[in-house]
Amino acid sequence: MPMYEFKCRDCHDTFEVNRPMSESSAPATCPSGHSDTVKLLSMAGLAGSASAAGPAAGGGGGCCGGGCCG
Repeated sequence: MPMYEFKCRDCHDTFEVNRPMSESSAPATCPSGHSDTVKLLSMAGLAGSASAAGPAAGGGGGCCGGGCCG
């Protein structure tokens, strides 16, 4: 089940909520009981480097990314 991170606009605390993707846009109440929260953008699973993905992902070098310029 995905985990979503929220930030409370009242107390400025961040907290996580586990819920199904079908409920990803549902509002969340902070642990202190405040309802004015916002879902944060998570970068989990998006980390990595272009060199790890290989040339097909745009890595390589040169102006076109393939190293064919000379």
